[in-house]
Amino acid sequence: MTASSSPCRLRVGTSGYSYTEWTDAGFYPAGTATRQMLPQYARSFMITELNYTWYQMPKAQAIERMRQLVGPDFLFAAKLTRTMTHEIDPDHWRSQVGSYRDGIAPLVQSGQLAAVLIQLPPHFDRSEKNRIYLSALLDALNALPLAVEFRHVSWAVDRVFDALSQRGVTLVTVDEPALPGMFPPLGVVTNPAFFYVRFHGRNAAGWRSGNMQKQFDYDYNDTELQEWVDRRITPMTRQTDAGFLLFNNHVRAQAPKNAQALVRLLAAANLTTAKP
Repeated sequence: MTASSSPCRLRVGTSGYSYTEWTDAGFYPAGTATRQMLPQYARSFMITELNYTWYQMPKAQAIERMRQLVGPDFLFAAKLTRTMTHEIDPDHWRSQVGSYRDGIAPLVQSGQLAAVLIQLPPHFDRSEKNRIYLSALLDALNALPLAVEFRHVSWAVDRVFDALSQRGVTLVTVDEPALPGMFPPLGVVTNPAFFYVRFHGRNAAGWRSGNMQKQFDYDYNDTELQEWVDRRITPMTRQTDAGFLLFNNHVRAQAPKNAQALVRLLAAANLTTAKP
């Protein structure tokens, strides 16, 4: 199958959309209020990641209000709350899964949930304790579209990929600085329903600074993005029904700028992207 005949439907967007600096950078019109950003964003892209659900438990009423600001074909990828990934409470995480399910229910019911993004921290290595916990977490989130992002290189083994495939869970493909111990950029498909790519930028100097403005300050050039189209994205489209490609390099509106550049390169490669 050639790229031009691939039935895979791609959606390109950004990790979060509510950044006041994006108005300063010109992505949003001058004077755009925070409450106006999502419908304005949806004029350019058909998917976004919900960052705030990592910081706090989603509430169904708030999610429903957000959903009504966009069209019915717009999709959301929701991050799993940090109390189930970074600050795990062994006595209460199961009840938190229930609360999370309740919170994102409007997206499930409307068919607008692209994925639940399980973003694991760099210190979450492939120890026996962590393997047992992740297995239990995936069981508890069963029946939701799941995507797991590893940050520790110890998870980059075939046994892990096979286990995700058996569960129908997507391995998140990452572009991030090539630092020791980091999970590498792999075009491995573990779920025929969808693949998921996150572009974090390649700011090696700022990655472990603890400052998000430094960590995610990176502007991809067309050569770097074209390499992704050729080496990973195109082959992955031949193995899946859909693909979600999200940019997390939000500083100075580099994320939407690079996302728009990727849409252009995908079109040149005869790959289909969802349009507003």
